[in-house]
Amino acid sequence: MTAGELTPEQLLTTTRTVRKRLDFERPVPLDLVEKALTIALQAPSASNRQNWHWLVVTDAQQRAGLAELYQRAARQYFGGSRSAGALFAEDPERAAVQQRVASSAEYLADRMADVPVLVVPCIETASAELPAGNQAALWASLLPAVWSYQLAARSLGLGTAWTTLHLAYEKEAAELLGLPETVHQGALVPTAFYTGDTFKPAARQPLSEVLHFDRW
Repeated sequence: MTAGELTPEQLLTTTRTVRKRLDFERPVPLDLVEKALTIALQAPSASNRQNWHWLVVTDAQQRAGLAELYQRAARQYFGGSRSAGALFAEDPERAAVQQRVASSAEYLADRMADVPVLVVPCIETASAELPAGNQAALWASLLPAVWSYQLAARSLGLGTAWTTLHLAYEKEAAELLGLPETVHQGALVPTAFYTGDTFKPAARQPLSEVLHFDRW
């Protein structure tokens, strides 16, 4: 079954974070990225503002600059107690999964500059400062569209990964990308064709462990 033949349920349950299986050698036609972004723009936006912006970075020097910031943040993250590989150490089965996640995350950090397309989704605000208080509506006007982009990319045969480590150096990244002060980054999404042809649903907690009705 090809990506374009996936049912909605298969698309939603097999759109995985792709790191080690990204194809760094195969060029990505920008019309595929634009098609995925066009689909993403159908996502909801608070008050229909549609104040999102999307930077599609393909220039090798620009990609290398973003990768350097990402790697700098990754070195700090991987050595910390909150990194993926350090979680659930008391559960051997789950710890093994976390070690695989950590290994693939480190691999992507090392190869970020080689990813042919880096997509940086952004949100524009009225001023340089993010609004005080509850920012749920602000980020809910961008992040669902990012996930829609990833789903659309999957349906077009592309792999993606939702990453945010570079935001530890958001100001430097903004300068590199020439962003106005009122434009804020929400993620960094490596995008490429992937190797192999199968993805499967991930192991998740049973619904019964996280479902609540009416009260906690």
